[in-house]
Amino acid sequence: MAIPIAYNLRNLAVRKTTTLMTALGVALTVAVLVGVLALVEGLRTSFVATGHPLNVLVMRKGSTAELTSNFNRTSYQDLRGISGIARNAAGEMMASLEMVTVILLDQEANSGTINVTLRGVTPAGLEMREVLRLAQGHMFRPGQREVVAGKSIAERYPEARLGRKLRFGRGEWEVVGVMDGGRSAYNSEIFADLNQVSSDYNRSEVLSSALVRATDEVARQALINRLEGDPRFNVMAQTERSYYEAQTSSALPIQILGYFIAVVMAIGSSFAAMNTMYAAVARRGAEIGTLRVLGFSRGGILLSFLLESLLLSALGGVLGCLLVWPLNNISTGIGSFVTFAEIVFNFNITPRIMGIGVGFALLMGALGGFFPARMAARKEILTALREG
Repeated sequence: MAIPIAYNLRNLAVRKTTTLMTALGVALTVAVLVGVLALVEGLRTSFVATGHPLNVLVMRKGSTAELTSNFNRTSYQDLRGISGIARNAAGEMMASLEMVTVILLDQEANSGTINVTLRGVTPAGLEMREVLRLAQGHMFRPGQREVVAGKSIAERYPEARLGRKLRFGRGEWEVVGVMDGGRSAYNSEIFADLNQVSSDYNRSEVLSSALVRATDEVARQALINRLEGDPRFNVMAQTERSYYEAQTSSALPIQILGYFIAVVMAIGSSFAAMNTMYAAVARRGAEIGTLRVLGFSRGGILLSFLLESLLLSALGGVLGCLLVWPLNNISTGIGSFVTFAEIVFNFNITPRIMGIGVGFALLMGALGGFFPARMAARKEILTALREG
């Protein structure tokens, strides 16, 4: 015969101080885990949201990032003769030669400088990034020393805000606009006119990469194969999304450290739950004996005490999610080991992540509650009554 759940709820309510302290221990562990998962999910979402599915990024063979790639204008002109590249409504080829470098921006409160990606683009490159829209100001003008900063960069670095001036290359550049790329990694970049940027850095001929739009998915793969198989180019080609998704490796060290801390804390929380349940068993000998006299089976008692531990841990799991919830959509940044520049993104706490957090709490509860529950179930009736 099963023991009513109301019995377990009343026991937890009576021992409210012990219940709360144990639940908080579990909550802190869950908060660490959920926080790490939210960070990784935010970074992953940022990269997944970057790039059109038909865009193909072309870099020099062996390059791991646009920053370290060399792609010259001659190869770009040859590339434009390959079939399978889409055209826009005006009949112009959707292909953009681009240059990527990094510039230093000062952080607030004199806390040092950080690398930020500067991208020289053509009008076609802007057109191929449909996710971009102007949040403030206007787009840079070709041939002018003007830049448009990503929204996240403008928010984090005062000198990159509208109307301010940045100093890089051969002089000062005016911030004439702020662009919003939604959740994409474009928010972490600064855009300027390709020819003006390349001239400032004496790279008029050798640039970084080319971005091209395939006509359809079949043509996209054929275009990739054609580019990589043509000895004239000596390039590697991949979808733009694949390139950005590969950059989630930037969060790997933090992810490993977070998991390690969560596991260590989980072991501690499991022992805390176990001690709580052992103490409960020791204090409730008379109750256990009475339950056996009333006809409740050993299995029913084991299940009841295990359920009580799970309820305690579930409470901790919910509290942990609530503790970390204020982080949702909070902006943060991480240095990329691929681009050597900061990537700005938001913590993203999803229902799936909260489910993982509560599930992790229940696992701790099961590990911490099983042995005390088994001890309670094994108690002989007379022994339990004497302990009471």
